[in-house]
Amino acid sequence: MVCLVESAIPPNLKSMSAKHNNSLLIFKASEYNATIEYYWAPLLVESNSDDPVNHRVPDRIVRVQAIEKHARHWSNADILVFDSYLWWRRSQMKVLWGSFGSPDGIYKDVMMPRAYEMALNTWSDWLEVHVNRSKTQVFFVSMSPTHERAEEWDGEEGQNCYAETEPIAKEGYWGSGSDPGMMRVVESVVDQLKARGLGVQILNITQLSEYRKEAHPSVHRQQWEPLTEEQKAKPISYADCFHWCLPGVPDVWNELLYAHIFHNRTQRLENRVDGL
Repeated sequence: MVCLVESAIPPNLKSMSAKHNNSLLIFKASEYNATIEYYWAPLLVESNSDDPVNHRVPDRIVRVQAIEKHARHWSNADILVFDSYLWWRRSQMKVLWGSFGSPDGIYKDVMMPRAYEMALNTWSDWLEVHVNRSKTQVFFVSMSPTHERAEEWDGEEGQNCYAETEPIAKEGYWGSGSDPGMMRVVESVVDQLKARGLGVQILNITQLSEYRKEAHPSVHRQQWEPLTEEQKAKPISYADCFHWCLPGVPDVWNELLYAHIFHNRTQRLENRVDGL
């Protein structure tokens, strides 16, 4: 998105500057008084994975009723774009009622997608109270697919996206890594928000991305830990089939987002003219 916006800035003006503040990364085009801000909150609500660097924990814990620590950074934005899926992709999640470190905290293992629904309800309650309906556009991006099981696209069993060079040709392909039940939870929460007077647009990028098994970094990525000899001998063991290459598939997501934003702005201007 930053590249998309920066490409529209004339050469005679300065390019975008960047500032990093823990979980918040800010890109600013000073001449336009415009910023694109990326905030790290992978589970939307508070969790023990909130540190943008040290978030690999053996036992993930979420406070499904606590969001203000993150949400205070979202107020007064013209456009809000949310997504949260991969970090919830497990059979159950440990939920904390109380504060981290408090002896009075209550921990419960909650099955999915119920834990996901609880977190999204907290998110929607915050939006209902804090979003300026006449100013802010809100989007929720659907789940990002993974490609871990080659047999699902008629590849060799036990393989994944490693060494793939072509998209999946089968129309309507849907891998097991994308859970329709999770998507239905998002749709339900968004519908409830709409009934309460706040519109959230779902940007559905799942199906179009499902076909792109060849578009992941695979072994061509930064390794945070030195590879073992066993891993080097078996590249599929450390191939990244979750994230995406850049440039790549996420550029299409941003083009779609741009089209929605432009369309919404045009509609608002037309409505104002009609009201004069």
